[in-house]
Amino acid sequence: MPSAAKAIEYCRALAKFSEEPGRTTRTFLSPPMRDAHRLLGAWMERLGMRVNVDAAGNLRGVRGTGNRALVIGSHLDTVPDAGAFDGILGVVLGIALIEAIGKRAPGISIEAIGFSEEEGVRFGVPFIGSRAVAGTLNLEGLDERIVEAIRAFGLDPAELPTARLAADAVGYLEFHIEQGPVLEHMNLPLGIVDGIVGQSRLNFAFKGKANHAGTTPMAMRHDALAAAAEWIGRVEKLAGEAGLVATVGSIHVEPNATNVVPGLARVTLDARHGCDEKRRSSVKTLIGAALEIGERRGIEVEHTEKLDRPTMLMDEGMSGRLARAVEKAGFPVHHMTSGAGHDAMILAERVPAAMLFLRSPGGISHHPDESVRVEDVEAAIQTGVQFVVDMERASV
Repeated sequence: MPSAAKAIEYCRALAKFSEEPGRTTRTFLSPPMRDAHRLLGAWMERLGMRVNVDAAGNLRGVRGTGNRALVIGSHLDTVPDAGAFDGILGVVLGIALIEAIGKRAPGISIEAIGFSEEEGVRFGVPFIGSRAVAGTLNLEGLDERIVEAIRAFGLDPAELPTARLAADAVGYLEFHIEQGPVLEHMNLPLGIVDGIVGQSRLNFAFKGKANHAGTTPMAMRHDALAAAAEWIGRVEKLAGEAGLVATVGSIHVEPNATNVVPGLARVTLDARHGCDEKRRSSVKTLIGAALEIGERRGIEVEHTEKLDRPTMLMDEGMSGRLARAVEKAGFPVHHMTSGAGHDAMILAERVPAAMLFLRSPGGISHHPDESVRVEDVEAAIQTGVQFVVDMERASV
């Protein structure tokens, strides 16, 4: 079977390992993760790779004994009701690339990693797997539920420091579907990611006063949901003006009854921009807008910052090598920015990192209709082979 078709087949097979019948949902160290490890681990072993699962539940396979190691990885966990390719394709392509290289011994070692967690679904904590590999996941202060989940999977949390990358790791490469429409709009199979935008996440609580919907005059209401709704309009307006990507993706209303004026509205804010200063100043403006709306409407407003992750640039040398590989494989070179967070931004804190996007048909991701084109997967494999050859030459 051609490498690209085989990679897609593996992704489809992995999508069946799920916590929910009829849907693909696989969270951090849930039982279906064992099935994913078994399937991919067997493939790795057939290719002569040394396979293990580290203390954070990351599946790892190494081929080669060189004193320089290229790491290729992505994540094996999913969002609820996911597609078959987000994260998973990057893991499968790491193994497919080793298979494409063939039986010859590469001049460098290659380690393929399937990170146990990136999405943050099970415990609300993202990047558990890649943070362990980067050496930035500390057992002290770690949510006890995560610690117990590691133990329940048969692993020892005290061994987390051993998951850190070896000193001979010289670079990290991640293949990933774009999860957006840009490459398809430009009719391009691949895109080189120059950087991953910074991100802010905040929780807001609009606290008003619940009261009878029929007897409370409009002018005498302290409607928490109406205040939140006005603020959401401000978020959309500012995002359009500032070039910000901003989303209010969750709303929780109390008492959530048809005939009661809402007394409480809890909402989230997700704001992203390639310039950290612009992002942070926009968030500050939106906090001020919430307070102003609350004061005018007699609503108490509270906010809590949950995340302030700076923009992470990919390594210029690694990205340049990736651009040469794309060109040598016979495809157009296109540079772009990622609006979504990825494991590459975590590994970039530890080693030089590069990232390659594959076109997402329809721009669809985090949805069962997520798909890839077989010719784009083949383009990624060919590019990966050229990238490894370039890395080998640099090691001589």
